[in-house]
Order: sequence, then C-alpha cells, then structure tokens
Amino acid sequence: MDLKNHFLIAMPSMADSRFHHGVIYVCEHSHDGAMGLMINHPINFSVGKMLDQIEVERQLPLSTTTESLSQPVLFGGPVSEDRGFVLHPATCEYGTSIPLSDQLSVTTSKDILSILGTEQQPEQFLVALGYAGWEPGQLEQELADNSWLTLEADPKVIFDTPVHQRWQKALDQLGIDAANLSSQVGHA
Repeated sequence: MDLKNHFLIAMPSMADSRFHHGVIYVCEHSHDGAMGLMINHPINFSVGKMLDQIEVERQLPLSTTTESLSQPVLFGGPVSEDRGFVLHPATCEYGTSIPLSDQLSVTTSKDILSILGTEQQPEQFLVALGYAGWEPGQLEQELADNSWLTLEADPKVIFDTPVHQRWQKALDQLGIDAANLSSQVGHA
C-alpha cells in the first residue's frame, strides 16, 4: 500500500510522545522507507520570527498584509530538525519544488523563504522544521501495531483548519469519534 499523499493519524496508544495526537502528511513512501511532515505541532515561534533569526534577505518589499508571517512554525518531525520544509499548493511552483500530488508540493530551498510575506508568496503554506522518517518496513510495522490510522490527505485540513484542530478534523473525516479510540493495543 502506497501511503504517499495520505495522513497518518496518531492513535492514543502512540508510544512516542513527540507524536501524541499527531497528524503527518506522507510526502514519500516506497520500499526504501517513508518520509512525512507533522502538520499540527507548533513550535513556540512564528514564521516571521524564524525569518528574522536566520536573517533571510528579501528581494521584494513585504506585503501590506503579512498575517501569514504570524502563523507558527511546525515541528515536522525528529529527523534533521534544523532543516526546513515549506508545504504549499502545487499551483505555485518554485525552482526546487517537488510535486507530491496534483494539489501539493514541498520546497526545501531557502529561495522560497525570501518571498514569504511578500506578494509573491504562495497563497497558502506551512513551514515545518524537521521531518518524520521510517526505515524500510518500519512504518508498515507501526501500522500493524495500531499506532496510526490512515486517510487520504485533504489540503483543507492542512491549510484551512486551525493547527490545534487538525487531529480532530482528520478523525472527523474518517467518521471516528476520538472518545471511541482505545489507548489499549491488541489484535482480535
């Protein structure tokens, strides 16, 4: 089963506290392993503050409306936490954009950072530091262990749902009430 362009929704039984109530957008899944970005665990600073800290040079003036810079930077996962990812609609392509689906792309180049907050920025985006990664067979084992639920990704959950509501929204799309999820692991 190819889980690219799917959400992994953490079960209450998730042993790793870094993924508690996590929702991960799967960017890549193959026989070589998997890679994804957590889309709902904010870090304690905004995109604007991050850009100030890394001293991004701006080629263009800031837009008169820069509320996009007030959104939080997200903890994308525990691997390479110093590496940034910008998830955005596929309608906006940049030099280093990697298409993930018909609707979404990811860009890892610093070039995109220089246009955030300007008229040239993607209409919608999220910035994540780090990513979640799995060795070959590891994600499949976690699925067999009931650590994750899966759901085809919906950009509305990523871009139109407040960060702290994304886990519940993803469960709602599955038709599952969180109160009915057991934290006990077992197989019938």
